Amino acid sequence: MINILNDNKIDDTIQNIQAVYLMDSLPWVVGYSGGKDSTVLVQLIFQAIAKLPEEKRHKKIYVISSDTLVETPLIIASINKTLKRIEDKALELDLPFETHKVRPETEKSFWSSIIGKGYPSPRQKFRWCTDRMKIDPANKFIKDKVDHFGEVIMVLGVRDSESATRAQVMENHTVEGKILMRHSTLSNAYVYAPIRSFVLDDIWNYLLSEPSPWGNDNYELHGLYQSSSGGECPLIVDKEIKESAGSCGNSRFGCWTCTVVKEDKAVNGFIESGEEWLRPLAEYRKWLSDIRDNRDMREKKRMNGSIYFVGQGEDKELGLGPFTLEARKEILRRLLVTQVAVQNPYDPDYELITVEELKHIRKLWIDEGDWIDSLPKIYFDVIGHDLDWDYNERALFEEDQITDLEFICEEHQVNLQLIKKLINVEKNYSGYRVRRGLFQEFDKILKQDWLHYGKVEGYKE
Repeated sequence: MINILNDNKIDDTIQNIQAVYLMDSLPWVVGYSGGKDSTVLVQLIFQAIAKLPEEKRHKKIYVISSDTLVETPLIIASINKTLKRIEDKALELDLPFETHKVRPETEKSFWSSIIGKGYPSPRQKFRWCTDRMKIDPANKFIKDKVDHFGEVIMVLGVRDSESATRAQVMENHTVEGKILMRHSTLSNAYVYAPIRSFVLDDIWNYLLSEPSPWGNDNYELHGLYQSSSGGECPLIVDKEIKESAGSCGNSRFGCWTCTVVKEDKAVNGFIESGEEWLRPLAEYRKWLSDIRDNRDMREKKRMNGSIYFVGQGEDKELGLGPFTLEARKEILRRLLVTQVAVQNPYDPDYELITVEELKHIRKLWIDEGDWIDSLPKIYFDVIGHDLDWDYNERALFEEDQITDLEFICEEHQVNLQLIKKLINVEKNYSGYRVRRGLFQEFDKILKQDWLHYGKVEGYKE
């Protein structure tokens, strides 16, 4: 039995939204994640603006969603559909709404970071993914609007009752007597939280009793939560709120690749509810998590060339660096195998990794010393056809020459990776009449911990 939400609370919230909208000329950027809280937020704003006279709808409202490129497929499909419906309905009613998806730059995507550069998969104490894939793209959109308008108001569906930590963060940014909060990192952006006082019952009572203005079925959203045992992964635009948001992999709609938690209850919940086609994603995510601390798949040096140790005394051991190039090749191969195995019934063109990411990863590998240009072959072996690769550059060495180089390095006890880095620097400077900076690059590489690399005795490896 649904208890109808107090009409006065809804009326008061709508009136408050209208008052804040009318008090200045600053555009709004509204965060929409596809979950219950952000759906309530956008629906209330849509109702509030629709009730204003046409001449008072004087400023833009940008509804933005974060697409990390590794979102749970069912959720991103729902977001895409909803954004289209919001924009279509806004055009029909002449409302000042625009919808946008923000994505990480190819260089900062999940697969470019892991497969391209060798980043270890994220964990609670090293959540590099949130900044690169969610906060930075959203903030770039906001900064673009700040550059154009001077100031903007970020409207978020955050609630005090979500967590004590979240409530404290919001309280710290609240100015006494003011409706708007300060943004912790963007000086010309303010934060407005219209449903801050809502509790969980308020959210569901409203959604299940108030029809969607753009024609969505909120009971379908409710069913999505029941099927996934999950919740929404909020659109995060604030590095302080990031810490209170926690991982989105544990009973939340987020990235299907999330390795911060032991189990992705959302995807597993979908599988148990009949979405069997998602199983290859769950199996791949588990494998990616399992190999994270496999010493055979990780370098002994950090990306900056330094080595480090963990533990003390007899337990002291060499720290782990990025994934090795061979490990990254295996990660890509298994990802492509998973892509073939996944038969998305809702999107026949569904891909786990974009062409742009593949091309960027290929360049990173070649720059790192993958002189045999492995990526196109891996792709062809698994997928069965070629992409439009750029083959303008010939391979730096033939395979037999690389083998000879390996033998020479072994004979003279010189690290092959060091030689590869030096040769790549020389290659990058070839053709220039003035090669200023060449010796500085050589010096930078030679100052790394190559002398100690692989020769540390008395420690576990």
